[in-house]
Amino acid sequence: MDMWWKVGLVLVMCWGLTSSEAREEHHDSSPRTAMFRAPLDFGFVPSVVYETHAYYEPGPIGVLFHMVHAFLYVVQPNPFPKDLIVKMVQQNMGGIKGDDYKKPENVVLLLQAIFYELGFIVLTVLGVLFVLFVPIVGLCFCVCRCCENCGGEMHQRQKKNGDCLRGFYMATLIATSVFLAVGVAVTYTANQNITSQIKSTRRLVSTNIRDLKSFANYTPVQIDYLAAQYTTAKNRVLSDLDNIGTLLGGQIHNQLEREVVPALDNALRMTAAMREAKESLESVTTSLETLQEGTGRLQNSLQSERASLSNTLNDQACSNGDVTHTCSTIRGTLSQLALNANFNGLPEVEAPLANLDAVLETDLSNIIQKGYSSFNDTPRMVREQTKGIVSEVKGLLDKSCGEIIGFTKMFPVEPALENFTKFLTESQKNIEAYYPQIDQLDFYRWIGCVVICCMVVLVLAFNFLGLLCGSCGYDKNATPTARGCLSNTGGNLLMASVGFSFLFSWVLMGVVVTTFVVGGNIEKLVCEPLANRQIFKIIDTPYMVHPTKKNVLPGMLFQDPNIDLTIGSLYRDCYENNGLYSALQLETKFNFNKFLNVTVYNLEMAKLFNSVNVDLEGMLLLEQEGKDNLIDFANTGIGEIDYQAYLTEVNKGVTVVDLLSYANELEAQADQLRRGALENALKGHASSIRQIHKDQVVPMEQAMGTLSQSIKLLQKTSKELPIKVTNVLNAIEAAEYLISNNVSHVVKQETEKFIKNIVGYFSQYTVWVKHSLAMEVAQCKPISNIVDSLEIVACSFIVDSVNTFWFGLGGCCMLLIPSIIMSVKLAKFYRRMDTEDVYDDGAENWS
Repeated sequence: MDMWWKVGLVLVMCWGLTSSEAREEHHDSSPRTAMFRAPLDFGFVPSVVYETHAYYEPGPIGVLFHMVHAFLYVVQPNPFPKDLIVKMVQQNMGGIKGDDYKKPENVVLLLQAIFYELGFIVLTVLGVLFVLFVPIVGLCFCVCRCCENCGGEMHQRQKKNGDCLRGFYMATLIATSVFLAVGVAVTYTANQNITSQIKSTRRLVSTNIRDLKSFANYTPVQIDYLAAQYTTAKNRVLSDLDNIGTLLGGQIHNQLEREVVPALDNALRMTAAMREAKESLESVTTSLETLQEGTGRLQNSLQSERASLSNTLNDQACSNGDVTHTCSTIRGTLSQLALNANFNGLPEVEAPLANLDAVLETDLSNIIQKGYSSFNDTPRMVREQTKGIVSEVKGLLDKSCGEIIGFTKMFPVEPALENFTKFLTESQKNIEAYYPQIDQLDFYRWIGCVVICCMVVLVLAFNFLGLLCGSCGYDKNATPTARGCLSNTGGNLLMASVGFSFLFSWVLMGVVVTTFVVGGNIEKLVCEPLANRQIFKIIDTPYMVHPTKKNVLPGMLFQDPNIDLTIGSLYRDCYENNGLYSALQLETKFNFNKFLNVTVYNLEMAKLFNSVNVDLEGMLLLEQEGKDNLIDFANTGIGEIDYQAYLTEVNKGVTVVDLLSYANELEAQADQLRRGALENALKGHASSIRQIHKDQVVPMEQAMGTLSQSIKLLQKTSKELPIKVTNVLNAIEAAEYLISNNVSHVVKQETEKFIKNIVGYFSQYTVWVKHSLAMEVAQCKPISNIVDSLEIVACSFIVDSVNTFWFGLGGCCMLLIPSIIMSVKLAKFYRRMDTEDVYDDGAENWS
């Protein structure tokens, strides 16, 4: 067993140090720092399924086991004396010398031990007295009967209740014999159970050894898997380094974007404003020319129509009394046929338009696009400027990988595992070599127990044969001296039963006392505390083994008894099928973080990452030409145009009166006249006025609408134009200042996040390795299975069966006493007497 521990320790050391590249001191692997990539997927560690199921269900015989446990609880109801055992071991660690046993502390401990064992002591004393006195009583009984005393006289006295006594003795003896048969059956069952379970022990031994081999064979596979998954983290780091322009440069770009892009967007909107202003000025010029030309034509048309209409009204036909009022009314409205708006006096916009044309000769949009391109080129600049650092980091990663591989080859894992497997194979062969001897010894034990059972069976045989012969041969009417041969044989068989009971009972009780003292104490002091794990508390008591050694297990394994490692904690971890790494607390002996700091993420790599410096001073958002172009736009003069004069004119109507309304009114008045030349003339004038509105007024109104929109747009564009241009230039200059002077802070901040992300990959790997080492690698369930199997074999298979054996046999011994008494009493009714009672009147009653 000691060698198993040592070999197992070597395995764990090798595997632990092999996988140690996965651990490091950075633990910030939260989603907040994982900015660019999802969590790493390391897959599942190859698992092993162990065969041993260290669980025992006794079946029907379990009822007997529970009865024995209940009896032992009655005998020994005290709780497990952990403190007493610890004190006894610690105070007598060097052995008792001279008169040390007389020391008060030792006397107290002895009294406490006696009190704890009081139930066993009392029953043992009673058993010893039974062993001592039964042969003496049997000898005295025989001598007494030889002297025709103690029922030895072959004479039966007449009793009126003779039949009742005989029936009572017979019933009691039958009941006693039945219980004796039950006791023998219990005893034999326990004896046979030991033999049966010894065969089951071979299966437990075989499966436990196979589990240990599986443990040894799978552990290197699991270790290799853990070591191989370092490549997963490494490849992800390499992927991020290859995309450092997109990742780091993109983050720097995103941080600067909040200042740079709005400034460039405002400048780009200025180019749109320039084009809109030019289009508006051109529209104003065109519309104004159209309106000025239309005004002249419309004025001539209105004058001609007014003169013609005046001539019509001056005709003789208007002098008649009926139409005079109508003509006068129409004549009063002739002044309304005149122009209302005057576009000839509006200021020209040729100068601002010429200035704007000069401004637009410079392609400001292209200049701004260059600024966008320069800013969007940040990832490429980061990639180019960090090319050397990335190359060095990749070299360090390759170097670390090589160091890890070299480190794993330093330990002879394969030879150690091969030796461990050979050791298991040889151990299994050695154990199996003892199987024939164990079977032979068990056969001898089985024969001995059967012989013991046969002693009781012999007594039972005489009892039942005696009862059978006596009952069948008994004649109620026969006198004691005239009883038949069969009845006499029954009585003799019962007396033989008595003799064999005296011969065997003390031997059987000796066996019972011996097995009771041994088996009972083992059950109470070993099996029960092992079942509830109280025994581990004794073994794990600090300074139990040596006054200067706190814990025994780490002292044996690591020569460091101060490590907080106990056999109980080791068992619990292994029972939960955790890894041997956590069960043995190997992290207290092997500093994996130190190894990681030297290999995986060392100071040299941290220094390289901290030296990342991105220079964006060469980035130009807006060339001087573009800035001058914006200033020239502000100085084109569109802000000096008299927009109010334009708006005043365009808000007026083209004519004083709406020509369509005037024509409709004129036609309505003509309809009031009698049909004739005057009516037709007035309707002709109305038609002419409508034609003038259609041909001249409508186009002018359209031109006025266009002019109004253009003027309003120009007015909106020119409103506070210098201030707007100044704000755009200030924003661009502020962004350029940020890039030139304060970008180092942004670069440092984003670089730290990028480094945290890189370190986060290693942290994920180390956390995964730590969890795998604790829970999935080298799962030590076989160790707890060995302890549980030993408990099953020693306690459930052997101790419980031995205790059941003495329980049944002890009951038989106790039942032999009433069997002796009843057999002696009943034999008197079956045996043929030498003399009998005679009465003078000749009446005899042998009932």
